[in-house]
Formats: sequence, C-alpha cells, structure tokens
Amino acid sequence: MKYLHLVWAALFRRKTRTFFTIASVLAAFLLFGLLDSVRTAFSQASESVAGANRILTMSKISFTMSLPQSLLPRIQAVPGVKEVAFANWFGGVYQDPKNFFPNEAVSENFFSVYSDFVVPPEQLAAFKSTRTGAIVGEALAQKYGWKIGDKIPLQATIFPQKDGSNAWTFDLVGIYRVADPKDRNNEQAMFFNWKYFDEARQFGNGAIGWYIEKVDDPANADRIANAIDAISANSDHETKTQSENAFTRSFVSQFADVGLIVAGIMSAVFFTLILLTGNTMAQAVRERIPELAILKTLGFSNPGVLALVLAESVLLVLLGGLAGIALAAVVVPAMSVHAGGLLPDSVRPNTWALGIGLMLAIGLVVGVLPALRGMHLKIVDALAGR
Repeated sequence: MKYLHLVWAALFRRKTRTFFTIASVLAAFLLFGLLDSVRTAFSQASESVAGANRILTMSKISFTMSLPQSLLPRIQAVPGVKEVAFANWFGGVYQDPKNFFPNEAVSENFFSVYSDFVVPPEQLAAFKSTRTGAIVGEALAQKYGWKIGDKIPLQATIFPQKDGSNAWTFDLVGIYRVADPKDRNNEQAMFFNWKYFDEARQFGNGAIGWYIEKVDDPANADRIANAIDAISANSDHETKTQSENAFTRSFVSQFADVGLIVAGIMSAVFFTLILLTGNTMAQAVRERIPELAILKTLGFSNPGVLALVLAESVLLVLLGGLAGIALAAVVVPAMSVHAGGLLPDSVRPNTWALGIGLMLAIGLVVGVLPALRGMHLKIVDALAGR
C-alpha cells in the first residue's frame, strides 16, 4: 500500500489505452461470471427433492430410455402420491428446423398435475375429447399468430407415423397461460394427446417417457421419491426421481456437455485476454524505461522494481475483472427469472473465488516478462537510451 500511488500513476499514464484494456478485461470477466453461473447450475444441481410438491421420474440410465406403462398403477399406489401424469418427448419442428420449441405428448390429466398452467375449462374439455387436440402456451401462440381452431403441422424428427410419414397435424383447441407472470418463459411449449401419439407412432407403443407425480406434502417428497425408485430397483428399467429443475438439467445434458462448452469458450477468451493485456504491459514498461532507471538510482532494489511492475499488471486485471463479475452479479438474477429457475439467482461464492484467482494469475502471467525486464535493467544503459 505504501507505493500504491506510484502504481496507480503508472497504470493511468496512458489513460485511453488503460481504459480500453480495462473494458476488455471487464467484458471477459462478465462473460466468465455468466457462463460459470450456468456451469455451476448444471454441474452442482442438487439431487434432493425436499420441499417439492411435484417430482418427476425418468429412466436411471438416460432421458432417452422409456419406461413401461405398467409402472403407472404402482406409482399411484405409493403413499403420499396424490396424482400421476405422464409424458413423452416428441421433438417435432414447425415449418422450418429453426422453429424449434418443446412439444410433448401428455396424459389427459397433465394440466391437473400442472395446475400452474391455466387453461379455460371449455378448452380443457375440448383437449380431452379431441383426438388430435393440442394446447400451446400463450407466448408461443402469439409468436406464430396461432388461434383456436388452427391446424398446426409438425415435422417429426424422432417418431414417424405407422405409414412412414413424418408429417403430424394437430388441432389447436386450447391456449394456456402461466399463473405467475414471472414464468412467461414457460408459455413456449406445445402439448397434445398421448393416446393419439401412441396409436399413430411407428414404434415404442405403450412406452412412457417420464412420469410426473403431485405429492400430498412437500415435506414428504424425499421419502416418496425413494419409494417410487424402489419399485424398479434391480430391474431392467430402474428409475431416478428428482426435482423439476434437476430433470430439466438432465434433459439438457443429453444434448451437450455444458461444462465442456463453457471451458472451451472461456479458454479462448482468456487466451485472447492474456495476449491483449500482455501487449499493454509490454508497451507500458518499454515507455517507462528511463523512469524505472531513475527509481533504481533513487534506491529501489531489483525486487522492488519487479514488485511495482507486477502490482501494476495485477491491478489492471483486477479493476476490469471485479467490475465484470460485479456486473454479472446484476445480470444473473435477471437471467434466472427468465430461465425457469434453471440458473442460480446470484453469482455463487465459488464463482467469485475462481474469478479472483484467475485475475491474480492472469495479472502475474502478463506482468512477469515486463517486470523481469525492469528488474534486470542497467541504469547507465537505460538513461543512455540503449
């Protein structure tokens, strides 16, 4: 702290260059804060279902493995289970592969279990009585301009019909809304009758993708989950019952290794950042060769000059890095609101700790060569301009 004023003055000797370098560091660590929050959410998701009033049961092996329909009455018989619905992932696309949205075949009582999806009674009755009936979220209907009575064609990517056709057509009989406006992102899905899907699909008839259980008391969720999984223990269709958030993360992980993607992106970002800040520090020290020589003349030791340059380098990265993660701490809660609870509602302490560690490491890496040059500087040669 004794020489902080010297470090600060040296750092802002070229204000424009320093400002743009700090802005680059800020952008890099803002990205780090956002991506590491995503990585943390997916890699450290709690398996506990304690406190959940709705739990989901899928194959223990993989989301892509189906479960037998014979499990339905056995799950319904588990003490504490109020109601059981089920669903299958369909994975169809609308008109163009880019028009992808979640679409699932669901049981008749699906909207009873998902009571937070509000459907007018007459539309719900139409859904149950219309073989090809479908219900979509209000946000999704607004996006494509759909209205009640429209026919929605989907191109199957997994399940062809028995005649070999991949074209499925559904009648829009209902539009659901979420009870909480904060969950508007959950209005981006389409649900249609499982019976129609099961009768028409070419393969996998009678198999269930996953079960959804509404429990009588959230305090009993863990016990109920263990009881459900015990039904299929040591069978060829062992199950894993978990919370909705854990289920969604498990679903996403079937398509991509989130941790590997984040690591790849951040490696490229930090490599570029090291080149940028390293060039900034090299230029700064080269411009101040005579000044460093004067410091040595005044009695600064070689280690002292080394420490001053390293401190300048570390301070440069810390200023931008701390501002970047602080900005991420503001953005992450907003992202969490629109991500259905998949992301944490704040930047976790381990992200802060890892970020600060990276700032210090990058600061030392980019500063070590300029600092060594300053330390080994000969006063006579520096003052003579050699």
